[in-house]
Amino acid sequence: MRARVTVMLKDGVLDPQGEAIRHALGALGFEGVEGVRQGKVIELDLADGTPEGAVDAMCRRLLANTVIESYRIEVA
Repeated sequence: MRARVTVMLKDGVLDPQGEAIRHALGALGFEGVEGVRQGKVIELDLADGTPEGAVDAMCRRLLANTVIESYRIEVA
């Protein structure tokens, strides 16, 4: 089983890397990009029978800083 965790900064948290990307896109001639939020994707290969709640616990304890980040879990 594979789980994909997407971690993003929460709305209202400054994203200097996203702003640098937005600026670089403009410098490369890509107009019309008004904002960029960057995040990370973590793919986990899980043993059969691993409860989905375990992935949520992994996110809360290690994979995401829940003070400033939100996360989404997709299990395939």
